[in-house]
Amino acid sequence: MKERVGIAGLCSKFGMALLFLAWSAACSAQVTDITQAELIQRIKAHKAGLILDVRTPEEYAEGHVPGAINIPYDHLGLRHAEIAAHKNKDIVLYCQSGRRVGFAAGTLETMGFKKLRHLAGDMGGWLSNGSLPIKK
Repeated sequence: MKERVGIAGLCSKFGMALLFLAWSAACSAQVTDITQAELIQRIKAHKAGLILDVRTPEEYAEGHVPGAINIPYDHLGLRHAEIAAHKNKDIVLYCQSGRRVGFAAGTLETMGFKKLRHLAGDMGGWLSNGSLPIKK
């Protein structure tokens, strides 16, 4: 019985270590903010780059930034081939409040993406602005 507890304890500690490493990577990702106004200007000029909504498909369907594609933050590792062509281009990330962007940015940075931008205010700020376009 003690051996099982020891193994369970070891697995628990290993899982916590992995969680800490993922959190550390997310927090250390190099991301530059982009304002709503700047993103709108880029969208109108067809120079927005890739706009990546990292929320759930249900959240995305309720409304998203025009031109954004949806890849949930926890699916980026599995679906990186869909955005591989943007590895050396600007990628604007947003979620509802910013928390998931940190995880997404950490994941993308470990995959070699360098030009990561974070939409200031995320979707919550976009919606509260009241004058910005929303695609459904």
